[in-house]
Amino acid sequence: MPRALALSIAQLGDRAILRVLAKSAALTLAIFAALGAALWWALDAAIEEWIVATLPADYSDGIAGVVALVLGLLAAWFLFRVVALAVIQLFADEIVQAVEARHYPQAAISARTLPLREDIANGARGAVRAIAFNLVALPFALVLLVTGIGTALLFWFVNALLLGRELTEMVALRHASSRTAGASSVGGLTRFCLGGVVAALLAIPFVNLLAPVIGAASATHLFHGRPRHAPV
Repeated sequence: MPRALALSIAQLGDRAILRVLAKSAALTLAIFAALGAALWWALDAAIEEWIVATLPADYSDGIAGVVALVLGLLAAWFLFRVVALAVIQLFADEIVQAVEARHYPQAAISARTLPLREDIANGARGAVRAIAFNLVALPFALVLLVTGIGTALLFWFVNALLLGRELTEMVALRHASSRTAGASSVGGLTRFCLGGVVAALLAIPFVNLLAPVIGAASATHLFHGRPRHAPV
């Protein structure tokens, strides 16, 4: 795992990786901005109607704006990893190809290139799974709010499980006929560690734009850097 992360970070300066990073970051921010604007408008309209009807006019607009801002930021934090995961699926081929071309040229020869339609479908499925996993965890996270740190740890754990599997299967798909075929070459504990690191990076502003690319590149190293018959 440390080797995979070190090699991935070292390759961030490659021209091919920089192109993917620029495209994925731009698309992620564009989608996020559009979703954020729509969410803000919907929340502000819904909250303001209720607050204006129940509070003095002098305060209703300001309170509605503050509540909408808080809810919008929480939703933004929740949605960022979903959007980032879906976007990175679109550019996964380019990341895997760049890493394999530099470190695993023999594997690059045998890899298959996924058509855009399949990449979009994989991205959509990943986004749906991410939303579903986090929604299932949400009631437990609300209960854990009283602990102060329990909610953050629960979301980190859930997304570590999700991201580790999604990223390694994303690489395996380019070397096998099915999504899960070959992914078992990366053991469950290693997948969890990878997902945990990426989930932690996604929580850091600005670094979270690098996290999906680092995760995809690290998954490629983990997939090719271990004996296929001896998962750990």
